[in-house]
Amino acid sequence: MIEQQNQGPGNGLFNIAQRILTIVVGMIETRLRLAVVELEEEKFNIIQMLMMAGITLLFAAFGLMSLLVLVVLAIDPQYRLTAIASTTGILLLAIVGAVVTLAKARKSSLLGATREELQVDRNILEKLQDEIKNEEVERKHEEEVKSKQRDRIAEAK
Repeated sequence: MIEQQNQGPGNGLFNIAQRILTIVVGMIETRLRLAVVELEEEKFNIIQMLMMAGITLLFAAFGLMSLLVLVVLAIDPQYRLTAIASTTGILLLAIVGAVVTLAKARKSSLLGATREELQVDRNILEKLQDEIKNEEVERKHEEEVKSKQRDRIAEAK
């Protein structure tokens, strides 16, 4: 009787369900760990971008203040060109900082690797589902063959 409980379609179904559950739990654990790592990375990126934006605004403010001071204080014509070049350099530095910040902001995607891995998991689960269907078809086919063999043996008697 113990052998009969270990055989049959119920046991196969239980084994399949157990395999699926084990795979799903492993995938969930892996994805959660990946999500935590990516969230930590994104937190660092956000802090870095905020700092860069602050520094960029600071340089922009200094550049504009310098420009206003130069305009208001009518500089000696001998040094006017040097002052304008310095102000332009500061403003260009602010523009470069802003461009770098915007490029970094566009490049960042929240949980990109997690989404890719979830797609991989979905493909694995779909493949596993197909395997289960194939096993069921094979089991039904085997049952039909056994049933036909029994019928032939019964007819022969």
